[in-house]
Amino acid sequence: MKTGIIIPCYNEEKRLNQEAFVRFAQEHDDYHLCFVNDGSKDRTLHVLNRMRAEAPTGISIVDVKKNSGKATAVRAGARYLYTLDEIAYIGFMDADLSTDFRDFKDLVTTLKRERVSMVFGSRNSGGGGIERNFMRSLFSNFIKQFILLILGLPIRDTQCGAKVFTREIIPVLYEQGFVSKWLFDVEIFLRLKKYLGKGQTLKQIIEQPLMRWVHVDDSRLGVKDAIEIPGKLAQIWLTYTLPAVLQAPIATPEPAFAVYAGVPELRVAA
Repeated sequence: MKTGIIIPCYNEEKRLNQEAFVRFAQEHDDYHLCFVNDGSKDRTLHVLNRMRAEAPTGISIVDVKKNSGKATAVRAGARYLYTLDEIAYIGFMDADLSTDFRDFKDLVTTLKRERVSMVFGSRNSGGGGIERNFMRSLFSNFIKQFILLILGLPIRDTQCGAKVFTREIIPVLYEQGFVSKWLFDVEIFLRLKKYLGKGQTLKQIIEQPLMRWVHVDDSRLGVKDAIEIPGKLAQIWLTYTLPAVLQAPIATPEPAFAVYAGVPELRVAA
């Protein structure tokens, strides 16, 4: 059984490490790379097609015609990979390889060994190869406290772009669209908490320190997006947390799974 890795891409023509991705796909038969082109305005799709030609069995492309943000891109990739019977584990990582393949493979190893539902990277502890600029760290720490308040879970780093899940939990996490384009990681934890309950969620997730993580310049998150983060977090809290306070608990049924439902102008090249 294989692990599918979603790599969301938006205007990545000039900074995508084509050689590294192609080499990984060629050398790892137990992995499948799913690149999601999120309405790029440059030649990203052309670059992805060229990469796929070099590793046709290890790379697929989901082309979302209209730029919709990382949340939609990751969701589209998860829903596509879920349709492939040989995929037993599904995760995502950033196109800039801020988390490298070695660390991601370690996350998958832990997921298989511990038999939990989700393993995710953490940049807050672990190896000495963690690099990020001072202002980004300051802002991240402020947002982290807000997120901890919303989640009610002792998670050190919700926003690390390296996460992997068992196939079975994918419909629970990705059936519905997300409230936020960038803070969907918080929504993933809230959905899991709603589905399993707090106690069981803590037993089914593992936060694993990364040995290496480097912030790459030209982040997809702009200044305007950063300013809107507190408001978006408040919106997420209202959407997920407030109803649970105001109404009696109800059983969460096993969700139906409709491939591609709600994904704008989706086309798959495989």
